[in-house]
Amino acid sequence: MKIINIIRELEKKAPLAFQESYDNAGLLTGSPEMLCSGILCTLDATIEVLKEAMEKGCNLVVAHHPIVFKGLTKITGKNYVEKAIIYAIKHDIAIYAIHTNLDNVLNGVNFSIAQRLGLINTTILSPKNNQLAKLITYAPIGTAEDITQALFNAGAGHISEYSECSFTVNGMGSYMGSAQSNPTIGKPGVKQFTSETKIEVILPTYLQSQVIEALKNKHPYEEVAYYVIPLLNEYVTVGSGLLGEFSAPIDEMELLTLLKDHFNLSVIKHTPLLNQKITKIAVCGGAGSFLIQAALRAGAQYFISSDIKYHEFFDAENRMVIADIGHWESEQYTTELLFSYLTTKFPNFAVLKTAINTNPVRYFLG
Repeated sequence: MKIINIIRELEKKAPLAFQESYDNAGLLTGSPEMLCSGILCTLDATIEVLKEAMEKGCNLVVAHHPIVFKGLTKITGKNYVEKAIIYAIKHDIAIYAIHTNLDNVLNGVNFSIAQRLGLINTTILSPKNNQLAKLITYAPIGTAEDITQALFNAGAGHISEYSECSFTVNGMGSYMGSAQSNPTIGKPGVKQFTSETKIEVILPTYLQSQVIEALKNKHPYEEVAYYVIPLLNEYVTVGSGLLGEFSAPIDEMELLTLLKDHFNLSVIKHTPLLNQKITKIAVCGGAGSFLIQAALRAGAQYFISSDIKYHEFFDAENRMVIADIGHWESEQYTTELLFSYLTTKFPNFAVLKTAINTNPVRYFLG
């Protein structure tokens, strides 16, 4: 099996279009046309993990964090990034990073956190906008159903938990083809009035090309009339952080204990407790301080994330508790997420999890 087949499945779950502008997700080393001997899932593609992949016969490492995050002007092996890249290229190991695009999907990194806490009614905390468009087209009456289905098959028509969403209305269309035209209905040079169905569907902008291709392939007209309108709507299943609830309120100290036990924590940094029962929780794997205000606006009583700076803890303003559980600790289950997804998609293929703890942080407890 070629590596491109695995990449296609990864990008169905977390399209590259959903990554943040500063990110570097995607194939970092190797060729998509390489035959894959095995997959090793990890949080970080360090040289130790790459050596492990080599020993286990895996020539594809699927990592959450991109080992190449900023531009490289030289590759001389002077730091851990360059050493890893040299090793990967020398040993024909492909590295694929699935980073903020996996953070930004509903069933991604943050859902793994929510699952371990037992949260229900999970929704995206800060949905993305400028990710949707509306496609409007016109077709002869009687062809609209087949055309609309082709658009659905290409990825259009999804609104939150609903699929195959569309709007149609019948009307009268007109056109006149030139002498060089070959109209499906009517004759060149003669103005034609035809009963048509107006079709409207919503689509993610990253799928626009394939949806329009599906439209043109299915539409009976020589020249397909359509237009695409960008939408300001939030894409409610794509964005940063996750909001969820406990099925029954729990004590603040009970939640800290829950975090300690389920994430194997030796330390938790947090703001003062507020002496309240906790129901609504916001979570963000990795560095999540940019979501503090969104969590407050959403009415979260607890915000669980990492890499919170000293002054950012003040932003809780005694309205919620901010708990910093550590970067690696918050994302540690991403390896299991990738492993589970890939083994489901490729049940008869060698998919492995790294045995190496790549966390560079240690805690001295005295």
